[in-house]
Amino acid sequence: MSEPSLPEQIANELRRDILRGTLVPGAPLKERDRALEMGVSRTPMREAIRILSQEGLVVLRPARSPLVADPPLSDIMDHVIVLRALEELSGELACTNATEEDLDKLRAINAKFESEFYTADRLVSFETDMSFHMAIARASHNHALADTHRSFLARLWRARFLTSTRRRNRQTVLEQHAALLDALCRRDRAALKTAFDAHLGHLADDIRKVFEKEQT
Repeated sequence: MSEPSLPEQIANELRRDILRGTLVPGAPLKERDRALEMGVSRTPMREAIRILSQEGLVVLRPARSPLVADPPLSDIMDHVIVLRALEELSGELACTNATEEDLDKLRAINAKFESEFYTADRLVSFETDMSFHMAIARASHNHALADTHRSFLARLWRARFLTSTRRRNRQTVLEQHAALLDALCRRDRAALKTAFDAHLGHLADDIRKVFEKEQT
């Protein structure tokens, strides 16, 4: 895998600032100020902001500073429905198309997730969690599906991070990932669908509760 470009590195740092709450929803993202803070020129900063706008994390405005996105809950719920369908379709295709190399990568990601779950920074753990889901999509070997999945996952990045910090039972999350991996390795579509239902079945309700709490 090639090293990320400078704009991609900057976008990653800005994305993390959004997740940590350093950049709050609705806040202006001043290109010049952020470039000075990060010690980069305005050109890669502009490209980084464009990356985030494509992910739905930033809203561009003509002749004005872009804003950190603050989508309505209804939009987020629509994205959740689509993401769940994409995850299940990815898994279904991966049961047929995944190579042993794909499965080895999933095992490695899940082992990393388990080893750092209780000790790593919650943002690092979250990024590992999402990399597991993206690896399943890639294992479908359907590029259009994997790209679409990545796009919708990006639009739900902040919402999923917020819900990941309030999981009801952390041990349950580990068990659910293990169930997903086990079903994939056995290429058992029915078991995989059951595992996805258990893992993502509460996602919409969890997101709704987080956003309702933010409004109070």
